[in-house]
Amino acid sequence: MKKIVIEPVTRVEGHGKVTIILDDENKVKQARLHIVEFRGFERFIVGRPYWEVPVMVQRLCGICPVSHHLAAAKAMDYIVGVDKLTPTAEKIRRLMHYGQFFQSHALHFFHLCSPDILFGFDADVSIRNVVGVINKFPELATQAVLMRKFGQEIIKATAGKKIHGTGAIPGGVNKSLTVSERDAFLKEIDKIIEWSKASVNIIKDYTVKNLNELSKFGSFESNHLSIIREDGAMDIYNGGLRAIDSESNKIFDHVDNQKYFEFIAEEVRSWSYMKFPFIKLIGPEDGWYRVGPLARLNTCDFIPSNEAEKERKEFFSFFGNKICNESMAYHWARLIELLHSAEMIKELLNDTDITGHDLLLQGKRREEGVGIIEAPRGTLFHHYKVDENDLVTMCNLIVSTTNNNSPMNEAVKQTANNFLNGKAEITEGLMNRVEAAIRAYDPCLSCATHALGSMPLVVELIDERGKILDKKIR
Repeated sequence: MKKIVIEPVTRVEGHGKVTIILDDENKVKQARLHIVEFRGFERFIVGRPYWEVPVMVQRLCGICPVSHHLAAAKAMDYIVGVDKLTPTAEKIRRLMHYGQFFQSHALHFFHLCSPDILFGFDADVSIRNVVGVINKFPELATQAVLMRKFGQEIIKATAGKKIHGTGAIPGGVNKSLTVSERDAFLKEIDKIIEWSKASVNIIKDYTVKNLNELSKFGSFESNHLSIIREDGAMDIYNGGLRAIDSESNKIFDHVDNQKYFEFIAEEVRSWSYMKFPFIKLIGPEDGWYRVGPLARLNTCDFIPSNEAEKERKEFFSFFGNKICNESMAYHWARLIELLHSAEMIKELLNDTDITGHDLLLQGKRREEGVGIIEAPRGTLFHHYKVDENDLVTMCNLIVSTTNNNSPMNEAVKQTANNFLNGKAEITEGLMNRVEAAIRAYDPCLSCATHALGSMPLVVELIDERGKILDKKIR
């Protein structure tokens, strides 16, 4: 047997590795994505006062801290007895979250994904990167920077800081927008929406032209899960849990967030620090599911903004008006959400509540609370218990990337089978294809683990006697 190791996977947030086992005929026998770092935040939080949690737990990540900030805040709302926020508080949180979605999706597409699209999977690695994009497509690169900057400024205005803000507190928020802040954003928003439409067209055209090849990166039937609004609309901030199977049949629908553990369970495996969630009703073998942009498009009945809804309909028209199970379609779905986020930011900025002053509520104290939110990468679960001294006694986090653990492993397996079978020599382009299958899910491994350091990329092809047949280092 021979083993290929890719360590770490590149152009993702955090560190992981891939091992691919080949037989004597260089046929793929096993392919796995390993998360090699330990995540300790569920222990760090225990013993801390509950009001510190929304600020503390977002240190899980510098890319999507708003998602953890808001999920924890939603759990703490329940702890302090607040089931419904004031209109201003909820809309400020939603604006913060849409700003987070917008900047995160722009970052992933333009900085991490676009080099493969613009230069090709086999292009020289010295140009197939964000610097190469800047050099060859300076106008597009500048637009990408300004788009992400816009999202970051929305976060700063609502959370107090661009990274690791403090805006959401148990029971509400600690600030709203000033009139001058709102007006400044309104001056830019129409241009941001136009740029978002153009971005959707880039990935739409690419996917339509290259679907036959893109299907080799992971096209498999699976369950899908997200939160949805009461009327079935996509809702990234609040809603009940909906899970569907590979033929769009509902497994469960509108599940109360506080009861998620009756429907979702986790298991561990010896070769990864990241857990493997599954739907209890189906079991661990077949009950795994996908989350994130593709899953949200599959599970929702419609998107509640005009331009994004038009794009959603065109997306499904291309895929035969049925559920889409193409891993590489995550990119297209992600940019539809980018457009939706821009539209919702405009709607919220034009809402008079966004500059209101009724920010905080409090009710009857509870000892346990769950906050579930749609992070850019998928459904995010925060679950806490708090004692009579206001100290956290239990913390359980199921992050978006953890939910996508099984489908990412399946995508790695299919990609390895489609591109590496029978190959005696490792090429950088072949390795990049395996990484691209993971990259489609936009994994945040720093959320799912606790990073301890950085590692070089070393890939070795070894025969059954331990002899190194080929070696690449990056």
